[in-house]
Amino acid sequence: MLIARLIADTDKLETSLESAAKALASAGIAEGAQAGSRELSGGKSIMQLAVPSGERDAIRALVEEHFAPDAALVSEAKIPPLKMFISDMDSTIIGQECIDELADFAGLKGKVSAITERAMQGELDFETALRERVQLLAGLPESAIKECLETRIEPTPGARTLVQTLKKKGCLTVLVTGGFHHFANPIARQLGFDWVIGNQLAVVDGKLTGELDGPIIDSEVKRSTLEEGRAKFETGTVLAAGDGANDIPMLQAADYGMAYRAKPKARAAASGWIDEGDLSAILHLLDIPADDWVTDQAG
Repeated sequence: MLIARLIADTDKLETSLESAAKALASAGIAEGAQAGSRELSGGKSIMQLAVPSGERDAIRALVEEHFAPDAALVSEAKIPPLKMFISDMDSTIIGQECIDELADFAGLKGKVSAITERAMQGELDFETALRERVQLLAGLPESAIKECLETRIEPTPGARTLVQTLKKKGCLTVLVTGGFHHFANPIARQLGFDWVIGNQLAVVDGKLTGELDGPIIDSEVKRSTLEEGRAKFETGTVLAAGDGANDIPMLQAADYGMAYRAKPKARAAASGWIDEGDLSAILHLLDIPADDWVTDQAG
């Protein structure tokens, strides 16, 4: 059984379903297929399409072609309760790339952003790109980090609701980033993550040295962090979220990988994606009723 859950425009859903049914019939897998939907706010609906047979990639392609959803998740069975949620930080849990914003204080944002973009697209080795960007920040006062955090860094809409709701459901929440503890620790406290892993900027006499302290948090560390967390549970189900090439091994290792407004390679590697809307879409796709969401604070 293949199950696709998707969020799309309500007024287009009926026509989209008709064209999808014809495509399933042409593929010889329409028999036994089931569909149901319910309305959300803002003219959107969430629909579940269940198909008794077929290939996962083919169902994903069908969903994209006929529904063009804001968000979707394709699974091979009903999704069990999650035991772990692990997420990238920059451009996923927060809406910015911290190193790019920090570089702006040094008048180097354009140069640093170009390196960041190439690394996220998978065109540059992550460690080399990271070290090159950090070196450009040498001499920047450590106080610039606090100012940057307070004035430029904001959680992605829906991030706190997502994290707090999953925690309420008994899920371990992990923030793992190729960015920096100077940013990740306060963000994790604000949103409620249980565990934080990131890179450490070296500071001497109140200024960045242009170097890093400790090992590099790269794609392999993200994947191994997921596996380490999974090992804490005998049958733990893991959801991962990310947006760039550095997140691909983690997205693929998870039971369910969600690509949030992601680069093409990361989006293709994931089992689910959010192209429009905020992170609370994940809760809809997991079929967690809105009455169970934790929304005591903004986000």
